[in-house]
Amino acid sequence: MIFSARNMVVISVRLLVALGLLQVLTFAALLKAERTDSQLLLFPNATSGERHSSGYCAMYEICGERSDGKVLNCPYSTPAVMPDEFLSAKIQSLCPMISGNVCCTETQFDTLRAQVQQAIPFLVGCPACLRNFLNLFCELSCSPNQSMFINVTSITKGNCTSTVDAIDFYVSDAFGEGLYNSCKDVKFGTMNTRAIQFIGAGARNFKEWFAFIGHQAELGTPGSPYAINFKSRPESSGMELMNVSVYLCGDTSLGCSCGDCPSSPVCSDYEPPSPQEKDACLISLGSMKVKCIEFSLAILYIVLVSAFFGWGLFHRTRERRTPSSNTKPLLNFEDEKHTAMKVHGMVPLETNAQLSAVQGYMSRFYRRYGTWVAKNPTLVLCMSLAVVLILCLGLIRFKVETRPEKLWVGPGSRAAEEKNFFDSHLAPFYRIEQLILATMPDIKSGKSSSIVSDDNIQLLFQIQKKVDGLRANYSGSMVSLTDICLKPMGQDCATQSVLQYFKMDPANYYRYGGVQHVEYCFQHYTSVDTCMSAFGAPLDPSTALGGFSGNNYTEASAFILTYPVNNAIGGTGNENGKSVAWEKAFIQLVKDELLPMVQSRNLTLSFSSESSIEEELKRESTADVITISISYLVMFAYISITLGDASHLSSFYVSSKLLLGLSGVIVVMLSVLGSVGFFSAIGVKSTLIIMEVIPFLVLAVGVDNMCILVHAVKRQPLGLPLEERISNALVEVGPSITLASLSEVLAFAVGSFIPMPACRVFSMFAALAVFLDFLLQVTAFVALIVYDFMRAEDNRIDCFPCIKVHFSSMESDEGINQRKPGFLAWYMQEVHAPILGIWGVKIAVVAAFFAFTLASIALCTRIEPGLEQQIVLPRDSYLQGYFNDVSEYLRIGPPLYFVVKDYNYSVSRASLVPESSYIAKPAASWLDDFLVWMSPEAFGCCRKFVNDSYCPPDDQPPCCSPDEGYCALGGVCKDCTTCFRHSDLNSGRPSTEQFREKLPWFLNALPSADCAKGGHGAYTSSVDLNGYEIGVIQASEFRTYHTPLNKQADYVNSLRAAREFSSRVSDALKIQIFPYSVFYMFFEQYLDIWRTALINIAIALGAVFIVCLVITSSVWSSAIILLVLAMIIVDLMGVMACLDIQLNAVSVVNLIMSIGIAVEFCVHLSHAFSVSQGDRNQRATKALGTMGASVFSGITLTKFVGVLVLYFSRSEIFVVYYFQMYLALVLIGFLHGLVFLPVILSMVGPPSVYDVPLKQQEEEPPSTPA
Repeated sequence: MIFSARNMVVISVRLLVALGLLQVLTFAALLKAERTDSQLLLFPNATSGERHSSGYCAMYEICGERSDGKVLNCPYSTPAVMPDEFLSAKIQSLCPMISGNVCCTETQFDTLRAQVQQAIPFLVGCPACLRNFLNLFCELSCSPNQSMFINVTSITKGNCTSTVDAIDFYVSDAFGEGLYNSCKDVKFGTMNTRAIQFIGAGARNFKEWFAFIGHQAELGTPGSPYAINFKSRPESSGMELMNVSVYLCGDTSLGCSCGDCPSSPVCSDYEPPSPQEKDACLISLGSMKVKCIEFSLAILYIVLVSAFFGWGLFHRTRERRTPSSNTKPLLNFEDEKHTAMKVHGMVPLETNAQLSAVQGYMSRFYRRYGTWVAKNPTLVLCMSLAVVLILCLGLIRFKVETRPEKLWVGPGSRAAEEKNFFDSHLAPFYRIEQLILATMPDIKSGKSSSIVSDDNIQLLFQIQKKVDGLRANYSGSMVSLTDICLKPMGQDCATQSVLQYFKMDPANYYRYGGVQHVEYCFQHYTSVDTCMSAFGAPLDPSTALGGFSGNNYTEASAFILTYPVNNAIGGTGNENGKSVAWEKAFIQLVKDELLPMVQSRNLTLSFSSESSIEEELKRESTADVITISISYLVMFAYISITLGDASHLSSFYVSSKLLLGLSGVIVVMLSVLGSVGFFSAIGVKSTLIIMEVIPFLVLAVGVDNMCILVHAVKRQPLGLPLEERISNALVEVGPSITLASLSEVLAFAVGSFIPMPACRVFSMFAALAVFLDFLLQVTAFVALIVYDFMRAEDNRIDCFPCIKVHFSSMESDEGINQRKPGFLAWYMQEVHAPILGIWGVKIAVVAAFFAFTLASIALCTRIEPGLEQQIVLPRDSYLQGYFNDVSEYLRIGPPLYFVVKDYNYSVSRASLVPESSYIAKPAASWLDDFLVWMSPEAFGCCRKFVNDSYCPPDDQPPCCSPDEGYCALGGVCKDCTTCFRHSDLNSGRPSTEQFREKLPWFLNALPSADCAKGGHGAYTSSVDLNGYEIGVIQASEFRTYHTPLNKQADYVNSLRAAREFSSRVSDALKIQIFPYSVFYMFFEQYLDIWRTALINIAIALGAVFIVCLVITSSVWSSAIILLVLAMIIVDLMGVMACLDIQLNAVSVVNLIMSIGIAVEFCVHLSHAFSVSQGDRNQRATKALGTMGASVFSGITLTKFVGVLVLYFSRSEIFVVYYFQMYLALVLIGFLHGLVFLPVILSMVGPPSVYDVPLKQQEEEPPSTPA
């Protein structure tokens, strides 16, 4: 997912807007004719004096030229001349408003027409603009009433003649305003910008435009050779304003496109998308403003807490007034011990209890099964391991998927289908190799200095020399950049670098003028031949510079070098193999040579290649092996310690459970391998996250059940046979383990509905691994427990069971056989439970937890969708700095293509509101340029020989030899004519046959100064010509660019805005249109990530509720578990908002898995509560006494120590999405499971499963300890 500075002009046309482009703006620069020495002979009445009257000229003929060759007018006030019929017809063809006498000769007009044709292709897309523009200069040059609105204010005297140095040109505001309004939106499609940027320097009104036109150019620079002062009020008597009719671009008879004239009536139905409405609902509380949702939740909290407090006060008062209260003093330890013995095996559980059918069946099953396992541990162990080992055979087909598009994009996604369509019908997006050189910021001010200096440009030449000389070995052949680079115009690579202003040749550096030439080209990169790139297209400075504001390119603090490389469809093939080999060598070159070279100049260098992401992801697979291994070892050590118990150090080596803990870890690993083997056998590829996270996850989940099983067996009276102890333990905890495991499996399986392949596969592997782990725990691990207890009772050393030791009788009884309650059990029953039993504490606990939940709901609205690219990479990856520099320095966003089956003339209008559309520039429309190229007005473009074959412009071979310094008129192309006359077209549009015939001509036509609209290079791959003969273009694209996208939210919003816009236009035009950009595939998931998350969380919670309901047959108990789980998930999302953890497929999977893991904190305690006797307070106390210690030591601490090690991971994704989220889950789950849940159960818990009424229990004599 790399969105570097995509090349803006790689496929742009070879737009050679020559020096005469700006000269066309003034009559002086347009006129290039021979000087006439016979002025006074032809016009004996001519004088240099001024005469402002109808029928007189203010300037006539050429009387000199400047030292740079620009011609200067004669300040002769002569009568207008009647042209001959041929000249009159020629003038009428270009200036239909002028008839009769004129103030220009035939030679002048021919030169004017030849130069004007360079400007026509820019404006002909909007005939109204073109006509107004031509009228301005037709009136200036040939109007018979020229002297009425032109006043020569300054002349320069030479040896024999005088020349004009400055004039006043009186033009009405109405004409100026009309001219500007008709031209301000006209596109310059091949450069994805507006024509006014080039012919008006981006003028914002007609006065700024006129000021730009009239500025007197310095020697050797484009522009007028003398000053033209546009004025709107005549200062001399007899003068008037030039005020010819103005054509509106909205005039439907002139056929302006909506892209060039948004105000046209036919475009009124296609307004650009309005800015998205933001949540502006605020409530003012004094000087503070609060969001409506936060205010509503605060009110809701106050109401709930008040109601709850009132209910608690009423209930408490009623209890005090009722002598025969059901409350009963908490049992002392001896009474509790007796009750626990009764529950755990001294009296069969199902004797007095009203169990549900499922619970009764499970209890009977586990009692018989436990006895059978205890008698046949070897058989059970061998059978269970055999099944898993058979599944592990699938590992021989084990494969790992590392391709980003296969990991993060679903095959059925809309974005994937659109990408496949784009690649197959048009052309796959090119590969990008990029370098970013930047200056170091000043320590005091924090600002970076300009990088545009002589030394830094020379450094670029050194870097380019090394890149050009780089060779990579691919299958025995040496590959260079020229072998794989993109060459849209010929033989030169389309490298994006400021070195293009020197044709990539260091010999041109001082020849062209060094740094001054670069700064000059920043402003004239489209109009000066020496500023053109080596590959023949203008280089936009914004693609080669970074760290500047507006158009202040000289302030740039970074050079951006981009090397576009050819790409193959599907990312495979010989061409991509060569590219990947070169990219690896390129990265190594940068690390070994370029980086030290740049750093020695006190500059920074960041870099990337197309294959960098994939290579760094592969490296990440080994980056955290040590960290993960340490995490496993820490969990293993903790398991071994917590499973064992020894009151005397001398018996530790017998009572420890090190071998049992190691066996449990092996069981977990076998379940993971079995899951991976099964899916590998059916052809599902694994991922690196699966291999690193699932073992840890299953171990964290599996350890809980191991601890609970071992502790349950240890709680059984030693007087019972081992078979009965195992049986009673399974009856006690088997149902809750089954309930928790099935809930976890279902919760994990829900993640398989997520469309992202990496997360879907992860969920599938995890669900099967947890299920296999559960089966192995109730089979193989129970058999291992039997072996371990037999070993301990036979006084055999742990890890060395062949060695038997002998203890004294007293030491044996006290050290091994005697079971005393541990510290945790004592704390839970004697300290924790009594504190939670206080009414004030209960009220405070409920109020605090509901406050946290409601606050988390408010915080959830601040969670942003996305997955920062830096997070998925190792912390020490070179791409970390690259992504930071991309965000800081780039001033243009990724390319955007609107793909259509027919022309969408309103695509470019979205760029008018970039803050909502995220579209930076108007679209480059091949159809607009094609129609302009075919237009008879663009007489230098679509031309044909007398044999109807294609005739190129006059400045291209064979009309002009490249070796000739000047292309003279005539020669082989002297008889070429325009392809069509106006009468050949239908309302200015070609017929189907004309369209079909000339489209290939256009796509193969090279752009040049005489015709900048040639389609070769700019639109070579923009149109799919397959089947176009039938009059249907199957696919075509219109190119533009996104605004700079710096945050994940920007990428998501830009995708949403582009799709909304294209959907509106598709509905309006009844054609299929879709937007495409290279990053859409990876960000499509975030459009509906909230809906996906909520649906999957709801399904997971519903699955857990159904499992609980089926097993317990208690809606009451299942509802409480559901409430606690929902609160845990909501609180976890609140923590995500506080930690700025984004919502993506990884965090959604974590949230879903959190439901399964959180079940562990609730189910065991809830089950113990339901099978305990007494009132709610007593049962909550008993549940904490029996299961609280196991939940804390076997669930909370086990996960805590394992998660804690992940903090030291080298991968940020482990730290953020596994350390932070899992640590938050452990802490939140612990608080809800051991604080909030006991309080809720003691207040509104379900009734006990025992059928003996409480009052009847109170009438019975108290039981004596067994």
